[in-house]
Amino acid sequence: MKKEKIEELKIKLEKERENVEEMISEFAKESDSIPGDWNTRFPNFKAEGTLDEEADEVEEYSSLLPIERTLETKLQNINAALEKIKRGNYGKCEVCGNDISEERLGLIPETKTCGKCKE
Repeated sequence: MKKEKIEELKIKLEKERENVEEMISEFAKESDSIPGDWNTRFPNFKAEGTLDEEADEVEEYSSLLPIERTLETKLQNINAALEKIKRGNYGKCEVCGNDISEERLGLIPETKTCGKCKE
């Protein structure tokens, strides 16, 4: 793959990382002790809150947990792809070792597998 294309994908990955970090930081806090681990903020119940309000907050918290996990995974994949760019082995399928198509990388620059191995 040409260096220009890799640089273009690197910029795309960096922008996507910023976007994902911004999204996840709206409802979660990054762990101080485990890099890349985010924790959805648990509701802070107020003394004057009603049970219905508190139940709604717990429900919202519960619905954010899978979103946190999805965004965490996406961030980990983006960071792994950026690390591969640094090491010079970006664009290789982690399963078969073949090149991942530029078309696939253009659509999913953090992908770890080629089209054949994605399943």
